[in-house]
Amino acid sequence: MITLGVEEEYLLLDPDTAVPTPLVEEVRRTAGLGTLAEQGEVQSELLQAQIEVATPVCWSLDEAGGHLLRLRHALASAAEANGCRVAATGAAPVRGMQPVPVTRSSRYLRMGDTARQLVDEQLICGMHIHVGIPDAETGVAVLNRIRVWLPTLLAMSANSPLWDGRDTGFASWRTIVFSRWPVSGPPPYFDGLADYERRLETLVASGAIADRAQVYWQARLSDRYPTIEIRCPDVQLRAEDAVLIAGAVRALVATAITEEKAGMAPAAACDPEVLQAATWHAARYGLNDTLMGADGRPGSSGDILCALIRHITPALEDAGDLREVSALSHRLLREGTPADRQRRALADGGLPALTGLLTNTMPSG
Repeated sequence: MITLGVEEEYLLLDPDTAVPTPLVEEVRRTAGLGTLAEQGEVQSELLQAQIEVATPVCWSLDEAGGHLLRLRHALASAAEANGCRVAATGAAPVRGMQPVPVTRSSRYLRMGDTARQLVDEQLICGMHIHVGIPDAETGVAVLNRIRVWLPTLLAMSANSPLWDGRDTGFASWRTIVFSRWPVSGPPPYFDGLADYERRLETLVASGAIADRAQVYWQARLSDRYPTIEIRCPDVQLRAEDAVLIAGAVRALVATAITEEKAGMAPAAACDPEVLQAATWHAARYGLNDTLMGADGRPGSSGDILCALIRHITPALEDAGDLREVSALSHRLLREGTPADRQRRALADGGLPALTGLLTNTMPSG
């Protein structure tokens, strides 16, 4: 069984105005006093209105989902104790008159000095899935095989349609905001591990980025763990939404490992400009238009999502995840993405209903 771990970023919001609230240290401190969050599972992020959780290494989707529920519960209780709410949204639906302060770490303060406006607007939250790999060489081969599916994963996870109090027209505005960093978006196709390392070393040596951690490709090798890290999804409204994305990602990586070990020839490398355009299109429409298939051709979003499930079905069966992932994917097609649910809430009940949707998915009692 291949291991996985999930990291989720959330926003701290004022319960009345939905404005991001810089209370991360207070919420972290309170969460650490409870019994639901252990050392290192709750972390600060770039801005003081953001907070991050990380599950332990997990062997099953049930285990990962249980940890996410536990950590969401701990943060929601800690936030309420400090007069704010935790919101599971990919972008702040409204912003205050003043920028949120940068978290006072040397790394984050340096980023603020380097890219002030971009950092001020970094009120966005993602979900990162780490999947275990046997070695780095195999990991690079996996990156080459899964990159064409990243727009589909992005479309499935879209959860950031609102910004500055209005609809952006995008299902994942977070993707657009994040794309302004020097190195971001889909990873290139690599000619093996040596090529991967050469590119990272060249980027750091250029001075355009401070270190390897600022290579913000949507999929990359982790420098800290023996994993591939998938970074394209928005944070999810509900823990079960996150379980769907994590299960699909693990099965996609497992499928790529199996193909690589079997010596199967990978599909022709998708041209970077085509993959970038497919990513923009997925961020724009979510599952409400076409998506690019593994062959580089457009298809209906439902057809492409079903093609992904077919592609990873053997891996899902091996892990015992097929029934759960299939059921959750059918629910996704029926209910729409979290971005669709945000829009419906805003249309039906205005900002109070939207705030309720974003914060009531974080159980506190």
